[in-house]
Amino acid sequence: MTLRFSSADCALAAIALCGVLLFGAQVMEHRFAMDPCPMCLMQRLWIFAAALAAYAGLAHNPRWGIYPLLTIVASLIGGAVSARQLWLQSSSQLGGCGAPAGYMIDNSPWRETLSAMFFGDGSCQPSYFLGLDLALWALLGFAALIALAALQWRARLLR
Repeated sequence: MTLRFSSADCALAAIALCGVLLFGAQVMEHRFAMDPCPMCLMQRLWIFAAALAAYAGLAHNPRWGIYPLLTIVASLIGGAVSARQLWLQSSSQLGGCGAPAGYMIDNSPWRETLSAMFFGDGSCQPSYFLGLDLALWALLGFAALIALAALQWRARLLR
């Protein structure tokens, strides 16, 4: 007996995963007073973009191939930001994660803020949850979103 998922099932799972990731980020920010760095905020935006693409596919037509593709693109970009942050953290000798994103948005020129959000400033310090860096958790989440979108793509072809 093989286990088969419909396109809608995969889209719902992707939306649920995005919700869990964003909820966890909000809890860490507001409950544990962990202000997000610009790269952390960019990862949240790409998780939201992936969720929006999965939701649009679910609302419009889960069997259309463009929606899993958009989810994969958003996840790849977010995963690249996560990988960049992990690389900066492993190669950086500086402490701290730079200015919090809210401070940069309010007080820095927009070009400098966007540059820090995409490329970092080389001063990111790891934050851990259950023994893994938060950027690694985000990267694992993006990988799971890519897998779910690929399953959604495959499920639309099988039915």
